[in-house]
Amino acid sequence: MDTSIYENPLITRYASREMAEIFSDDYRFRLWRRLWIALAESEKELGLNITDRQIAEMKKYKDDINYSVAAAREKEVRHDVMAHVFAFGQQAKSAMPIIHLGATSCYVTDNAEVIILDNALKLIKSKLLCVADRLSKFALKYKNLPTLGFTHLQPAQLTTVGKRACLWLQDLMMDYENLEHLLTTVRLRGVKGTTGTQASFLSLFDGDDEKVKKLEKLVQDKLGYKNSYKVTGQTYPRKFDYNVISVLSQIAQSASKFANDLRILQNMKEMEEPFEKGQIGSSAMAYKRNPMRSERICSLARFVISLPANEAVTSSTQWLERTLDDSANKRITLAQGFLALDGVLNLYMNITENMVVYEKVIAKHIAAELPFMATEVILMECVKAGGDRQELHGIIRDLSMESAKQVKVEGKDNDLIARIKKHKAFAAIADKIDGILDPVNFIGRAPKQAEEFVENEVMPVLRKNGDLLNRTAQINV
Repeated sequence: MDTSIYENPLITRYASREMAEIFSDDYRFRLWRRLWIALAESEKELGLNITDRQIAEMKKYKDDINYSVAAAREKEVRHDVMAHVFAFGQQAKSAMPIIHLGATSCYVTDNAEVIILDNALKLIKSKLLCVADRLSKFALKYKNLPTLGFTHLQPAQLTTVGKRACLWLQDLMMDYENLEHLLTTVRLRGVKGTTGTQASFLSLFDGDDEKVKKLEKLVQDKLGYKNSYKVTGQTYPRKFDYNVISVLSQIAQSASKFANDLRILQNMKEMEEPFEKGQIGSSAMAYKRNPMRSERICSLARFVISLPANEAVTSSTQWLERTLDDSANKRITLAQGFLALDGVLNLYMNITENMVVYEKVIAKHIAAELPFMATEVILMECVKAGGDRQELHGIIRDLSMESAKQVKVEGKDNDLIARIKKHKAFAAIADKIDGILDPVNFIGRAPKQAEEFVENEVMPVLRKNGDLLNRTAQINV
């Protein structure tokens, strides 16, 4: 490794090799050659003077790219596509006259870009579903475990650990729906020529309109796609890039919400991300178990969340049939957006494989807050036994204030229930109060909601995509 120059940490630290390969030069330039071969084959099938020998020679070198020749040529001509046309022709010499015949640069650059984005989205889909699979198992395991709910980060009514996990899971299922819709809209830029009019191909086929239309269909069939954009300028619509990045941003938002929640819960010592045997939490404080992976999710997710504004500007400034200020920007935003989200999902998978739940700490926190929450039920039971609601309400208010002072000012345990039991106004139900305080009485339908949500909303999706659920998370740091 050359430590004297900057290296992208998305590659060296965070993203998987699988995602990095999708955005590699080798992956892209192999697609270019595949596109040139598909075009030549289709043109030959429609009657142009292209020989079997030329096609065979192109296929011989489709994966044997002479990068040094292409690089040297690009320094001369300052044009990457023409440099690679030249390099390909230096190998497939008989095919040199027909490589890229009738095409513009965006025939290879844009069609390849669509294929790259399509494959990257499919990898994201697989990892998102792996996270959903792990979270669904976690939700069912802890569907009955009561825990404090929080609104405004203040203790509120009880929920369950499993039901809370379903909130994280529901975010991901919404993301899955948007991702699935996006995948159905993927289409190639097609075979359109310089400004999208197909004029060059119409000329090649001597004005035969049907052959030009057939050419595009043949090419897209050879590449495994059903559709191309019906009209384009020189490029495919950059609004597609915005749609792609928007879906990535939504997934990043969901992951960040989960990771922020887990960081809060780890602070409260109720839940914890995995902590490996040799892991160091702090260079100074040896006892610390920092939520480093969750923090890293939030950090990488923040970058992805910010990207849609960039793509919106690109989409809105494509003057007339196109301008080139998208090119350098796309090389950065699209690749790095996917690499960063890939890192996020690797971490998300890793954490959800081995999340730790501390049930006794959760029970302790419930015990500290439940007396206040239970006062309304106690009040109603005492009214049923013949008490005066207004009088009882005033007594409970006074006792609550006294107990709250003991908790907040003196740092002692919550003794509200003991105070209520001792007060003569509640003597009629004193023996029922412990039963009232069972946390299960305060979780409503949370267990059923978790069970029904996982079974009815999540499992059909997981069953449909069972072949995508066998991934294990690999994280480098």
